[in-house]
Amino acid sequence: MQNPKFSIFKSSVNSQYYFRLRSANGEIILNGEGYPAKQSCINAIASVKLNSAIDARYERKVNGASFTFNLKAANGEVIGRSESYTSSYARENGIIAVKKDAPYAPTEDLS
Repeated sequence: MQNPKFSIFKSSVNSQYYFRLRSANGEIILNGEGYPAKQSCINAIASVKLNSAIDARYERKVNGASFTFNLKAANGEVIGRSESYTSSYARENGIIAVKKDAPYAPTEDLS
């Protein structure tokens, strides 16, 4: 087991900055979109920390047998996307993990 954490990395494909939130078991529970500037990525992580505790900010989605969620900021913009889950129960556990881990997770810069 490790501590939950955000990781910032720079894509070698498009030179954009992305973040991932990993839970204590090492699983990725939230992914950020690409940002041209590292500071924008850092700002997105701050927004995730602020919005993650608010259940209304989670958009729960179903596509066939795939269950996902998006975390949205107060302005409605998506600030994080989940992995795909095989059940709504597993998706809810993912949301619970983000609510618990995101507010206090430190950030490591891998870029």
